[in-house]
Amino acid sequence: MAAAQGRLSDGAGGMDEAKDTENDRREADSAPLPFRAAVDALRTARLRPQIEVEPTPAPKRLAPYSYALEAAVVDGDQDLADGRLVLLHDPAGHDAWRGTFRLVTLVRAELEPEMAADPLLPEVCWSWLTGALQARGLTYGEPSGTVTRASSHYFGGLSARPAASQIEIRASWTPREGLGGVPDTAAHLASWCDLLAQVAGLPPAVPGDASVVTLPQRRGPRSR
Repeated sequence: MAAAQGRLSDGAGGMDEAKDTENDRREADSAPLPFRAAVDALRTARLRPQIEVEPTPAPKRLAPYSYALEAAVVDGDQDLADGRLVLLHDPAGHDAWRGTFRLVTLVRAELEPEMAADPLLPEVCWSWLTGALQARGLTYGEPSGTVTRASSHYFGGLSARPAASQIEIRASWTPREGLGGVPDTAAHLASWCDLLAQVAGLPPAVPGDASVVTLPQRRGPRSR
């Protein structure tokens, strides 16, 4: 199993991104104890080896405290799916969250065209998110989100490229807070990685689990 840290997925930001991430870590270290404990659990979580996870600069305007991770499901030199998970914390609480923590996510993967045409695909993908949380016995509230399908067709100088389709899941939910007001963020991260694996077409982590249906793997390389 791999720890929740890995390689930088896009070197375009260079030293600026590294500086932003270091600033995020310093801010997290000076944050309230529940938030620090939640972040520590994310940093030390043990995940499937096919999923590479690392810290990334977190949004500053959504909550007083935030921490973000990005992940990619990797098969050799190909990325089958990728995403970002953001932990938000407002010690004063938030009416819309009905709690002091919130998890926000983006997950995306390329699809075969016939899969993208399935009218039930959005409902199935949303059920993967809620099912991944429930499978690990996690309690959560106020879930919301969107599932978007997009298709790209190429013309002119790009006409040699085959048509491409993509699924994108954007969602947020409020994790139940445990002892000391700290949610089990490691388990939520593991559930999120289960969702990534399903979208990428990986088999379930537990062999023989026929209840888990995944998307067929798309073997083309993905841009980061």
